[in-house]
Amino acid sequence: MPCPLRIAPSILASDFSKLGEEVRAVDAAGADWIHLDVMDGHFVPVISFGPDVVKALRPLTEKALDVHLMIAPCDPHLEAFAKAGADIITVHVEAGPHLHRSLQAIRALGKKAGVTMNPATPVASIEHVIDLVDLVLVMSVNPGYGGQKFISAAEDKLRQVTALVGGRPIDIEVDGGITADNAERVTMAGANALVAGSAVFKGGPSAYRANIAAIRHAAALARGEAA
Repeated sequence: MPCPLRIAPSILASDFSKLGEEVRAVDAAGADWIHLDVMDGHFVPVISFGPDVVKALRPLTEKALDVHLMIAPCDPHLEAFAKAGADIITVHVEAGPHLHRSLQAIRALGKKAGVTMNPATPVASIEHVIDLVDLVLVMSVNPGYGGQKFISAAEDKLRQVTALVGGRPIDIEVDGGITADNAERVTMAGANALVAGSAVFKGGPSAYRANIAAIRHAAALARGEAA
């Protein structure tokens, strides 16, 4: 059975002055997961937020908190994010020399383990950890900034990840420049979890439900789940 279709709004594109309200709003508007981009100003150029923000948001939604760590080293911080309430913790291939150990540590903390790679990093880099992960994230922009344009080569990368995953119950996620216009293409390439920032949060809270529904409908068409 294919993994369910999931739409994961990225709060990086939300109004940080009312972050709690924004999370509640996208939850009510139909989000499946809440995607949290953690950036350290070292692995990527920008600093976003840390485990205290994850902890503050945890009581506001029952949806899975999908925490993408763009930090290096990541290992010293895994426990803090687990205790803060992350459900999925995703680490980068490039963030340290011991990827296998990092994924083992996430699982030992009782969390789902995700792995991701920058656009220039080949899919072969995750071949030897594929049986340790619950999620593979394909970056369709260079990590570090919201609002970037979708890198079309990500579609081929999604197909490669899909072949590698095979019949395993692993979510295939795509993040970066996702809109209702390309959601069908990335889903056809194998993605079942779509992270969207600007495309969800544009227009303010009154638009969130329609924005999420448009992305979901495009992806559902590719899966044969909508007409």
